[in-house]
Amino acid sequence: MSIPAFDEMRSAQGAVRTHYQDFAKWLDSQAAERLHNKRAEADLIFRRVGITFAVYGDDAGTERLIPFDIVPRIIPAAEWKILETGLRQRVTALNLFLKDIYNEQRILKAGLIPPEQIFENEQYRREMQGVKVTGDIYAHIAGVDVVRAGQGEFYVLEDNLRVPSGVSYMLENRKMMMRLFPELFARNRVAPVEHYPDKLLENLRSVSPRQGSEPTVVVLTPGMYNSAYFEHAFLAQQMGVELVEGKDLFVDDDVLYMRTTQGPQRVDVIYRRLDDDFLDPKAFRHDSQLGVPGLLAAYRAGNVTLCNAIGTGVADDKSIYPYVPDMIRFYLSEEPIIHNVPTWMCRKPEHLKEVLAKLPELVVKEVHGAGGYGMLVGPASTQAQIEEFRAKLIADPAKFIAQPTLALSTCPTFVESGLAPRHIDLRPFVLSGSKVSLIPGGLSRVALREGSLVVNSSQGGGTKDTWVLER
Repeated sequence: MSIPAFDEMRSAQGAVRTHYQDFAKWLDSQAAERLHNKRAEADLIFRRVGITFAVYGDDAGTERLIPFDIVPRIIPAAEWKILETGLRQRVTALNLFLKDIYNEQRILKAGLIPPEQIFENEQYRREMQGVKVTGDIYAHIAGVDVVRAGQGEFYVLEDNLRVPSGVSYMLENRKMMMRLFPELFARNRVAPVEHYPDKLLENLRSVSPRQGSEPTVVVLTPGMYNSAYFEHAFLAQQMGVELVEGKDLFVDDDVLYMRTTQGPQRVDVIYRRLDDDFLDPKAFRHDSQLGVPGLLAAYRAGNVTLCNAIGTGVADDKSIYPYVPDMIRFYLSEEPIIHNVPTWMCRKPEHLKEVLAKLPELVVKEVHGAGGYGMLVGPASTQAQIEEFRAKLIADPAKFIAQPTLALSTCPTFVESGLAPRHIDLRPFVLSGSKVSLIPGGLSRVALREGSLVVNSSQGGGTKDTWVLER
């Protein structure tokens, strides 16, 4: 018998949880027509402002509105404190791991991670070996995907350390809820999130290689056709810094400059939203039109800080994820506060055997996959899909990991038929600079299709405002 999903709003007996009680009373007093009208108003405003994302290869058109749900996900202060402490611990260990593998490699010498898992990983960048990075920080901005399952326990589903996205939707969702329902914020002490751009800018400035001067920070975007371009432009505007493309920058004598109408201006910190491969055509993909020739040389010379650092992707690869608890123990001498989801590494013959035997019950993911693509959700798949994936696993087991199908927690969600439970996750954003900090909340994503466990916007998911209560 399957265990019912943990309900964020109500106990197993149907009672409204304490932290939802004020909201539940308000919700009960609302006419269905008002809620429908407010949802339509939100869609109209989001479309007018241009809060969309691109879906590559989508026959319905490249620009799509991310559905916004007007029922918030609410987290009490005590639960947030646990999450905040656990995520700081995790990101601190991941930064220590990245510093280690690109320098002394102590964790490899200790035998905790097989060296081939690092050196044969396509995200490992040998060009970073021995490079001194400012403050020993590699992942300045991390988006950690957290789910709740079982009796309400939190688990980390995956770490996003390359170019984590979604924070603009967190900010816009809050702005929208305050516009639609200002009375809710008068009744509930909700921790603010709107200061995130200020915290981000402070964080970026703190890792400038030229301390003591006013650093120049820019946001580097691949351009307007990128799926997250709205976010790139939004964050640059909110921080009050320039949004640049590769053609706006140049390197001279290992120093990075930005072209301006007043002449060249030195750049100290790049918040880059561009993958490693495209950053520097001299060092990586020679056909890249998006990067800056000579950028790696300027970086290696210590004249510019890249946030996040080149080569961080090796730490958020799904083949490395199972080792994060070991990293926490190795570098911090602590036990993990938030646990991983149990994971089978299919490259191990004994794990593969178990996965093949349980395939209809499991979620199988490509180790380099993202966005909900390249995965099998066994219980939601046909027999033909399962057998097709079985063949892929047998042919190249090292490309996959497998996990149990978690009954992700549910939150009431306003759908066409009214309020209904839908599965959710949470992506808090962790900033690492002179200190490690989090904005209270994050991006709550919701699987809008009934029974679906896939929350990604590219797979039909939506978003919710996330409230962390201050008491």
